[in-house]
Amino acid sequence: MMLKRLGLAVLVTTALGGLVVSAQQQGRGANPAAPAAQGRGGNPAAPQGGDPDIPTALQSLNMPWPPMHIYIRGGLKSHGPGLHDYPQFMADWSKLLTERGAIVDGGFHFPTTAELSGINVIVMYKGDAGYMSADERATLEAYLKRGGGLVSFHDTLCGDDPQYLANILGGAKKHGERNFSAGEIAYTITDKNHPIMQGMSDFKINDEAFFLLTKPTLSPDGLHVLATAAMPKSGSAGEHVGEVVPQIWTYERPFGLGQSFRTFVWMQGHSYANFSDPQVQPMILRGIAWAAKWPIDALMTVRQPAQGGRGRGRSGAQGE
Repeated sequence: MMLKRLGLAVLVTTALGGLVVSAQQQGRGANPAAPAAQGRGGNPAAPQGGDPDIPTALQSLNMPWPPMHIYIRGGLKSHGPGLHDYPQFMADWSKLLTERGAIVDGGFHFPTTAELSGINVIVMYKGDAGYMSADERATLEAYLKRGGGLVSFHDTLCGDDPQYLANILGGAKKHGERNFSAGEIAYTITDKNHPIMQGMSDFKINDEAFFLLTKPTLSPDGLHVLATAAMPKSGSAGEHVGEVVPQIWTYERPFGLGQSFRTFVWMQGHSYANFSDPQVQPMILRGIAWAAKWPIDALMTVRQPAQGGRGRGRSGAQGE
């Protein structure tokens, strides 16, 4: 009987030893392979000449790329016909971006944490978007800390705390100031080699510009001006007529979890028709991809046929 018990103990000990060895061979003894980058997080080094913030695996893919996840933040329409048409932008550009392979969500409210889960870039066209509660700021900052991108048009960069907003967008304006001039905006492109501005030359549109801008105090070197314009003559410009002010820029800032977030700003968009301008629309598409840390041409090709709907870029009367 004693021999049988001894033999059984030996068998159990041998089996347990085999399980330990097997476990060590399957990952606890040797380091497993690192998981592939998912677009945010520790991005591996980019191929030579590529964008270092875009994962190598994504850069090496040919079209079609994996879907870009975009959240459009809109607002209720203000001003007259054809001006500040935030709802129409959401309707038109959700279709336009979907046709180019993106997954698009959005709303007229500040996005929740759940709504921002998996979002690569927030595209904002809403007046006075700088007004945020403490909870909304916390939600936005959590999104930026994981490397989420921002795109801002026209008076999105207006609010009650322009310094806070400037440290997110690279520039902002104080709500309530007389700070606009409508007329011919003649752009001088200051960096034609930037991927967002590729193939572009100086051009003009009729729109509205702001001239009193608050600059970022956090990572000021992350502000990169892509185009400037001299303020057009108008009744509201005063002594600022002819003053050269940045109108298109990017901003990058390290924030939080070892990440940097990106912002692309086009200050115009007062006249909704300009969103379909042949120079502006491709620039915006590249700006969205850049802010999302996606290949710069990711949205330049229509991949799904249009499904009808209202036309993009409805024209309207110009006004302040």
